Parts: sequence; C-alpha cells; structure tokens
Amino acid sequence: MLYPVILSGGSGSRLWPMSRTALPKQFLPLVSEHTMFQETLLRLQGLPGIAAPLVICNDEHRFLAAEQLRAIGSTPLSLILEPFGRNTAPAVAVAAFAAQAEDDQAILLVLPADHLIQDIPGFHNAIQSALELAQQDKLVTFGITPDRPATGFGYIERGAALETGEHTFAVARFVEKPDTDTARKFLDNGRFFWNSGMFVFKASAYLSELQHYHPDIHAAAQRAWQHGVRDMDFHRLDENAFAACPADSIDYAVMEHTRAAAMVTVDIGWNDIGSWSSLSDVSLKDEQGNVLRGDVFSAETADTYVRAEGRMVAAIGVRDLVIVETSDAVLVMHKDFAQDVKQAVEYLKQAERTEHLVHRRVYRPWGYYEGIDIGERFQAKRIMVNPGSKLSLQMHHHRAEHWVVVSGNAKVTRGDKILMLHEDQSTYIPIGMKHRLENVGEEPLYLIEVQSGSYLGEDDIVRFDDDYKRG
Repeated sequence: MLYPVILSGGSGSRLWPMSRTALPKQFLPLVSEHTMFQETLLRLQGLPGIAAPLVICNDEHRFLAAEQLRAIGSTPLSLILEPFGRNTAPAVAVAAFAAQAEDDQAILLVLPADHLIQDIPGFHNAIQSALELAQQDKLVTFGITPDRPATGFGYIERGAALETGEHTFAVARFVEKPDTDTARKFLDNGRFFWNSGMFVFKASAYLSELQHYHPDIHAAAQRAWQHGVRDMDFHRLDENAFAACPADSIDYAVMEHTRAAAMVTVDIGWNDIGSWSSLSDVSLKDEQGNVLRGDVFSAETADTYVRAEGRMVAAIGVRDLVIVETSDAVLVMHKDFAQDVKQAVEYLKQAERTEHLVHRRVYRPWGYYEGIDIGERFQAKRIMVNPGSKLSLQMHHHRAEHWVVVSGNAKVTRGDKILMLHEDQSTYIPIGMKHRLENVGEEPLYLIEVQSGSYLGEDDIVRFDDDYKRG
C-alpha cells in the first residue's frame, strides 16, 4: 500500500510578512481557498491503493494541522510531532518506522506540504511510474522539467534511461543551486531537472540505505519513534532521542550516495512557492500583469503583486514590485530581491521583536485572539472561542483581566463561582484568581479582554486543567 508522508515543518521565512513562525506558509491559503497543506492532501484523492496520510509537523503547529485536516475531512494514520526540526532525513525515517508498524511492505510517497502542482492527472501518472521503480527497491525522486535558468533550486542530472518508461532514468548526480550562467547551461543541455524534494520508495529500502550511510540518524530516529508517546490524537516523538539525531536532508544523507537512486521526469505545473515572485508567477494576472488581492487600487501599475490583508492599499505608477500588507507589517520590494526577505526577518530577530514570530491574530486550539491595543501596563485583545470549546482553568501572577461579551454565550469560572454571561455583559478577574472561559452556545463566542498589570506576557499563565494537555 502507498503511504503519503506529508512534511509540514518548514518556516517559509521568504514569504514574510504573511508566513511567520507560529503560522508558516504551508498553513496559509496562498493560491486557493485551501491552505497549501490542505491542497497537498486533496490532490491525492483518486490515487488507487492509498492509505491514510502520515503527517509530520512541529509540536507548536499540532492544533493548526489537526484543525486543517478536520476541515477537509481527512483523518491521518498518525500525526507525528517533532519537538524541534531535524530536516527531512530523520522526519522521513520516523515516518518509515510508523508505516512499517502497519505494513512491512509499505511504500512511502514523501511530499512537502508547501508545493503547488497544477496538473493533477500528470502527477498521478508520475506516481504510478515511480511505484514501478520503487517495487524494484529503487529510491525514486521527481525531476521537474525546467522552463527557465532558475538559481533557487537544486538540480538533478539524468543518467541512463530505464526500461520502465520513457520518463524514467537513473540519477547521474545531484547539483547544488547554481549561479545564473551555470543554470543557463543546464537549461540548454537538456539533461538537468529541478530537484522537487518529492520521493517514492519502500520504507524498508529507505531505512536500509539510511542505516548504511547514516547509522546515527537511523538509530536516533528509531529510538525517537519507539519511545514516543500517544497524546490525544498525536504521536509525540521522544524528545531526548530526537535531540540526539543529527540534522540532515534526504538528499545529503542518502540520495547523493545510494546506487539505487532513480528519477521520474515530469512537467506538471510544479512550483515550491518559495518566494513572493514565485507566488506571483503562478497567480492569475490582469491585463497589466498585476496580481491584486484584497482591497487594492492600482493605476499606471504593471507586473506588480499587491496583497492587502486588512487595509486598503493603493499602488500608483510602479512596476515589478511586491507589496504585502498585514495588520502589523508592510513589505515593499522589487521582484528581483525576492530571495532577500530573510534580511528583514533577521533584523526582527536581532532587534528582539515579534513580527516574524506571530501575527496579531494568534490561533489556539479553542479559537484565536488578536491584539487591539497595548501600552504601559495594559493590553486589549479580541477573543473568539469556537462552539463547545473552552480555555484552560488558569490564573495569572501579574495581571488582572476584564472580559466583555460582544456576542455569544459564555460560561465563566471565576474562583469558586460559575457565571453565565451574554451579549453586553462583563466580569472582572483579579490577579491570582483561578478562572476559565467556555463557549456553551452553538455560535462563535466573541469578547473583548482588557488586561492590566505589571507584566502582560503570555508566559504568565499557570494552568490547572486543560482539555488540550498544554503545560
């Protein structure tokens, strides 16, 4: 059986200010109404003999992944939580152990969660070709037919043609991201293909090659899986074992060394959406070559990507720009510098700011909150609680809170009392008092929270009981 492995642990910093540590690009709806993560799962529909997916994600994104799976009706075989990133070789090793626990003949289809594929039938056909090779114990990757001298991708040089089909080849070598002149030579040569980072192989074949070339990764990943624990709908890897695991990619750890590497070449409308310019390339444009999203006015503007998330944006007399507006940051950049967004992210890190970490709207398993205003000793938030959900029973050492219900029905635990609050009603939570908020209605609960005190950080929370088992 074919087991999809969805790798969703990336950070996507080149798509800042939309993509941030707490909400990276794979969990954003950048191309359609579905997120990139959801699109990756949905494009598997119709494949024969396919199992439920194995999803690998960072621990802090577990509720995002679970909710987005639920929203498209997908139940994973396992949702595996990495305590921290260790690149793709360990992540896929863990997935291989998980698949083997179900089926010792398992074949893995390894897919990053942040890619765009426009030709779904072509993609399915390529998977079938890769399956034939995988049955022969080949480690198969997909080489994308290049249409330009791109310098943002690694390349694969094709070797001898294989008997399984006209688009199947041995791999001659992997090549690092080239400079522009080398990329032009690769394009003219016709033997070089973009490295997609997608793979098909038997779980056993991958683990065998990994054990041969990197026994330390194999052993650490095996311990992390075997000593992991079930936590609600998640499988938590053993933190100590995973911490001891070297960080390495599949390419470096295995594919560049193995003699079993094979490639299926494809032209399927693939893009890794690695930058704002690449997102612009695959988006529907107007007659002037512009991509306009949200409340945007443009005049005498051409070949420009404008995305307005909250406020009106006007672009007048500009060309070849990327303009992205969010509630707390605005990016204005020439398309030629799309790979340099990380400079802004690095500046925010060095300045110990938060705009690279979270949006003003911060998602939680029970709903979300978003900042409205903050000042000396006070902070105001808008809170939404999903129907039937509740926050943890908690208290704060340094802040008091005042809650005003805007709409919905709230059940409030306040010390040893239970209150029912409705629209326009409010309550006050003093410093040090245990409290809890629950939506007992059938519609979302909205309220305004005003915090006051000497310290207003999110780490001033002492939890006594929590449905989501957070510390």
